[in-house]
Amino acid sequence: QVQLVESGGGLVQAGGSLRLSCAASGRTFSTYAMAWFRQAPGKEREFVAVIRYIRSRTMYADSVKGRFTISRDNAKNTVYLQMNSLKPEDTAVYYCAADITGNGATFRYEYEYWGQGTQVTVSS
Repeated sequence: QVQLVESGGGLVQAGGSLRLSCAASGRTFSTYAMAWFRQAPGKEREFVAVIRYIRSRTMYADSVKGRFTISRDNAKNTVYLQMNSLKPEDTAVYYCAADITGNGATFRYEYEYWGQGTQVTVSS
């Protein structure tokens, strides 16, 4: 089993930055695809970014492309989401997820492990 714990969320003004972290314990996740999803109140959980095992290739949702950067440190079993130029519409609970197949799809059902989430609030 793999346990995921997110941290780094908080309150920030529009235009500011935050760096989210997701620490994994249990099995090594060096070959996993790691992703970030987010869910705003009353809305469905949506894909944000993924970093795949193969070549550490990344993919981003159009809404965050150019502003967010996903990265990983396999030695520390940690994945990061650097969020810049934050907007009020980025306000949501952000979840870390792991796909043990390494494929890194954009659909929730493809991910076997999930963290409990960290709140990000962006004020206008």
